Amino acid sequence: MKRERVVVTGMGVISPVGSGLSAFWDGLTSGHSAVGPVTRFDVSQFSTRIAAEVHDFDPLRYLEKKDMRHMDRFVQLAIGAAQEAYNDAGLIEEEVDPERAGVAVGTGIGGMETLTEQHETLLTKGPSRVSPFFIPKMIGNIAGGQLAIRFNFQGPNATLVTACASSGSALGDAYRTIQFGEADIMLAGGTEAVLLPISFAGFCAMKAMSTRNDDPQHASRPFDQERDGFVMGEGAGFLVLESLSFAKSRGAHIYAELIGYGRSADAYHVVEPHPEGRGAAQSMRRALEDAGISPREIDYINAHGTSTMKGDLAETLAIKSVFGEHAYQLAVSSTKSSTGHLLGAAGAVEMIASLLAIVRQQVPPTVNLDHASPDCDLNYVPNRPQNRTVHVVMSNAFGFGGQNASLIAREYVP
Repeated sequence: MKRERVVVTGMGVISPVGSGLSAFWDGLTSGHSAVGPVTRFDVSQFSTRIAAEVHDFDPLRYLEKKDMRHMDRFVQLAIGAAQEAYNDAGLIEEEVDPERAGVAVGTGIGGMETLTEQHETLLTKGPSRVSPFFIPKMIGNIAGGQLAIRFNFQGPNATLVTACASSGSALGDAYRTIQFGEADIMLAGGTEAVLLPISFAGFCAMKAMSTRNDDPQHASRPFDQERDGFVMGEGAGFLVLESLSFAKSRGAHIYAELIGYGRSADAYHVVEPHPEGRGAAQSMRRALEDAGISPREIDYINAHGTSTMKGDLAETLAIKSVFGEHAYQLAVSSTKSSTGHLLGAAGAVEMIASLLAIVRQQVPPTVNLDHASPDCDLNYVPNRPQNRTVHVVMSNAFGFGGQNASLIAREYVP
């Protein structure tokens, strides 16, 4: 069976480091981190009191106030990023067959803000006061449902939950959907908004997050020997994927071509990665096999790189296993150093960063990388962007439960 070629024609992002493609890229390459003190709730009793919040998002740019009240923040962020991607692709409703247009969304947790609010209402005011919008605001698949309604996309619609690999998985699912001829166009990405006391309490209890509360700008420091955990963030990223034939038929601008997708499971531990990066390596190998390219052709890897001791080391070992000596020739960076960890939205936002590296011929840095761990000895693009030839990129997204997704894109060649 001949597979359709899949291209990216639109991108939209809402992130702590900047929203909109230009602001996002400027933020990534500035050498600064968006991490700061939590402003949403009282954190005085928490061991971690910092996060990467989105400060420049106004939902009223995209939604009527009456509609906004019926949507959890994770849905609002999704609509903002998806609308930006739709506009960036130059889509016109009359050009799109709604039955050949679909949606794929990744979210790790979904509408936790609504869940906690309504649970409090139940406890303090009784069951009769729980909102009739509770369930359709909270359920994880509702972002995909709302996007389908907004854009009249009646084709395949799926929500993938693979923890912090969720939106990488969603992009892979959308890529396959077009490859196998089930749709001409897919709006794919991820969204997450769980900067809440309950989620903070859970991650604090796991001792998974950085406690560098007095120096938040330097808290997210992937591959650095002083790293002490990830920093939670929020945001959304969406891409418009199209079959090459459909994109050409409407004269669309093409950013890049998706050429490979790999996925795997560590089958090792509920939260820790395999210590040798076994699942991560398998995911990357499968993406390379799917793309039909050699490891030497990869120019840049946007690493999962969360700033945890075990995770960063495991990914480094996996990259060395897959790429051999070429691991020391390519560029590897973690943009989580700037954005914080956007959980289920991370994969899509980082894929956008990877594609912009192709567009700009520049690699965004790993900020706060002042003293690389001796066992993390690759070119992690410390603190400043690097101008270099970027034709082919890989983006990794790994999640709790050992679920992994790797995507490969290359510069579009007609």
